[in-house]
Amino acid sequence: MLAILLAHALAALIAPSAVRALGRNAFYPLALVPLGSLGWVVAHWNDEIQVRLPWAPTIDLSLDLRFDSLATVMSALVLGIGALVLAYCARYFTDGEPKLGSFAAWLVAFSGAMFGLVTSDNMLLLFTFWEVTTVLSFLLVGHNSDSVPGRRAALQALLVTGAGGLAMLAGIVILGQSYGSYLLSDLLAAEHPPGGIAIQVAIGLVLVGALSKSAIVPLHFWLPGAMAAPTPVSAYLHAAAMVKAGVYLIARLAPAFADAPVWRPLVLTLGLASMLLAGLRALQVTDLKLVLAFGTVSQLGFLVVMVGLGTPDAALAGIGLIVAHALFKAALFLVVGIIDHGAGTRDLRELSGLGRRAPVLLGAASLAALSMAGIPPLWGFVAKESALAAELDAEPLSLTVRLLLGAGLVLGSMLTVAYSARFVWGAFSDKPGVPVPGWHAPGAGLIAAPVALAVGSLAAGLAAPWMDGLLAPYAETLPGELTEHLQLWHGLTWPLALTVVIIAGGLALFSVQDRFGESATLLGNADRGYDTALRAMDRLSLKMTTSVQRGSLPLNQAIILGTLVILPAVVLAVGTRTGVELRLWDSPLQLVIGAIMIAMALGATVLRNRLASVLVVGLTGYGCGVIFALHGAPDLALTQFLVETLTLVVFVLVLRAFPAEIGPEQQTGFQVGRAAIAIAVGIAVPVLAAFAGAARNAQPIWERIPAAAYEFGGGKNAVNVLLVDIRAWDTLGEISVLVVAATGVASLVFRSRRFGAAPRAADAPNYSPGKVSWLPAGRLVDRRDRSMVLQITTRLVFPTIMVLSVYFFFSGHNAPGGGFAGGLIAGLALVLRYLAGGQYELGEALPVEAGHLLGAGLILAAGTATASLVLGYPPLYSTIVEASVPLLGHIKLVTSLFFDLGVYLIVVGLILDVLRSLGARLDDELVQVYDR
Repeated sequence: MLAILLAHALAALIAPSAVRALGRNAFYPLALVPLGSLGWVVAHWNDEIQVRLPWAPTIDLSLDLRFDSLATVMSALVLGIGALVLAYCARYFTDGEPKLGSFAAWLVAFSGAMFGLVTSDNMLLLFTFWEVTTVLSFLLVGHNSDSVPGRRAALQALLVTGAGGLAMLAGIVILGQSYGSYLLSDLLAAEHPPGGIAIQVAIGLVLVGALSKSAIVPLHFWLPGAMAAPTPVSAYLHAAAMVKAGVYLIARLAPAFADAPVWRPLVLTLGLASMLLAGLRALQVTDLKLVLAFGTVSQLGFLVVMVGLGTPDAALAGIGLIVAHALFKAALFLVVGIIDHGAGTRDLRELSGLGRRAPVLLGAASLAALSMAGIPPLWGFVAKESALAAELDAEPLSLTVRLLLGAGLVLGSMLTVAYSARFVWGAFSDKPGVPVPGWHAPGAGLIAAPVALAVGSLAAGLAAPWMDGLLAPYAETLPGELTEHLQLWHGLTWPLALTVVIIAGGLALFSVQDRFGESATLLGNADRGYDTALRAMDRLSLKMTTSVQRGSLPLNQAIILGTLVILPAVVLAVGTRTGVELRLWDSPLQLVIGAIMIAMALGATVLRNRLASVLVVGLTGYGCGVIFALHGAPDLALTQFLVETLTLVVFVLVLRAFPAEIGPEQQTGFQVGRAAIAIAVGIAVPVLAAFAGAARNAQPIWERIPAAAYEFGGGKNAVNVLLVDIRAWDTLGEISVLVVAATGVASLVFRSRRFGAAPRAADAPNYSPGKVSWLPAGRLVDRRDRSMVLQITTRLVFPTIMVLSVYFFFSGHNAPGGGFAGGLIAGLALVLRYLAGGQYELGEALPVEAGHLLGAGLILAAGTATASLVLGYPPLYSTIVEASVPLLGHIKLVTSLFFDLGVYLIVVGLILDVLRSLGARLDDELVQVYDR
């Protein structure tokens, strides 16, 4: 299973390159990935396979996959139809289709994500794949980004299914905490499941997510809108795969929760409403794709009712309907794509005579439509007859409920027959007075997929007992006895009589289809309701934003700092508190340093010289570093000194563009409110810290960190081991934020092009080769700004600083230093080169684009997580390699060093980016200003 997921991920990565090399024919080799995965599924049909890959073992978090009877069926549909749709794309698109490579990557990735979803045993992992399919659906529906309807439909699908996913996440968390496990297998196997209102709320929230994903009323309207997507997307995502995710989740949870008080009222009511309302709407629209879209909503309602009933017979019928729906609806969507290509229209009022001109296409569409209508001997008939029998015998329902539900299903099935007939008639019949459109006959490669799916519906119906053997194992997992089986002929039964009534009633509805008109009914109003809700949220967010963010930085800071003071203070005042014991100081030197820091902070409030204000603020930072050193934290002290130095450099670079003094018009005088907020924050922070420390009632974790750092991380420097091993995930997130921040800063400064290496001396307009200088670009600095002492000093100390940087990098695992400190020291060396020789000297020191360093560092850091995962270990797992090397002696290498190297490169790249953005770029703009 992991190999299937990795194969799809790899195929998605190489898809753009494959499309560039092979054009649309690249879809054929890409289709081999789900096809080969389907071979594995068939070879292990209904096997019980579990995969557990540790992720964070100490908190019992792992990648848990489970392959069972239900996952078998769903995987076969996802992979089999995925392979056919990819092959269909090879003839559907042209080589000149915009963003075809990205489309291919997203479609292959979606196939892998759906496989991951249906095989996930961990509910949190399932939610992750769930949201991945949501994002990929957004990208695929919005493939044509120039189309306004396409962009709107993509955003609508993202918001509706994304909101449902968040509700489902809340339910998952409640279930996981209540059961003490996030594994679906544990939930289903629980002998004494917990009860109470919290469980019912959790079930309701999970159902909201499932119903939104499967487009059930009232969260159905995104699916018809998503028909703006290319036809292969509609056939795969919105007929065979993504919309089945909600149905799958209901089927997966039904054995455990079908008897919950909230389950059947919600599932049966909304499912039946969807079947009826969408079926009626399918008789009103004139776009063939919309006919199928509303038919999909109707059929999804039917599926939800059957898999949600919670009996073995209904489960078997439900899984049969899932297979039937995937076969006939995917085939019909692909037929519509061929019609749209060949005739140039999907409007059934403008189509006439295609049946005579495309008999093979007519045959495929007719088989699929007959299966959708439930006509024997198609598989749709077998599944629908079994569904009617299961509903009539559903013991958990009272007789009245069974009769009402049965009547609703019969009426919904009549509507299904009617819009099935309407589809075939509208697409292929001869219509008097309608001109015959031009027709481009489809090639064999384009028509093969819908023909295969349609023939599959016929073959499955004729081989019903064999299909029953494939599908029955899932139904047997539900409590109770399986009494019905999938057969083409059950004899003269009530379901058969109802089938006759359904066909007759459906044909009668089809005969009067013109009387339904084109009004939107309740189903169409939901789309307007979505727009109304969106506008209301926009107005609310606008009012909230304007009330707290009025463009005033002091006001924004006052709100943030006021919240920081008031909220914790209130909680502290009304809550339970423990006694606090404080020491004024450990050494009188701390008092001296503290007094200096206070004096510098006060001085910053009264100084009017900008540079002087920055320097005294910097002294407070250096004072903090001294206190760290006095407390025995050399790593923190070193980092504080380096960061403070770089911060001062950044401030100085920016302040060059400002006047030296703050003008009288900018002086505000003493502000009582600001002073009060400052004093309140200054008091609140240490008070809260003191009470937080006093509230500890367990052994402090810092007492265990040094031993854990050496035992698990192989290093004596606990700080560095924490950063690159024990809490490496935090560090990975932080360096990702650094990369994003660097990108944002440079994007604001470089308004045209993002990255660029610093220019070298030879690129300068006044460069004269052959002249000797202490620095390669030293002579390019204006004589008024040139400092020979600084250039000589830089020439002498730069190599030493770089060697020191490398030393700190390698020694950081056992002594003060590490990738962050080493990168900062290397950055200071670059700062020195820049200050001595300007932007051209920076290019001579490091002729590399900052973006390349940032990207390489992030890839290296993230690659260590992936590498350990591929080797069967938890992500970011470190191992120790020891060896004796000639000359060097005994060497001990911890693999987290590679992660630390990524941190090193990112820090150097960030500093280089700052120097290019706020230094060299600002130099150019200041020169232009001076020239004017």
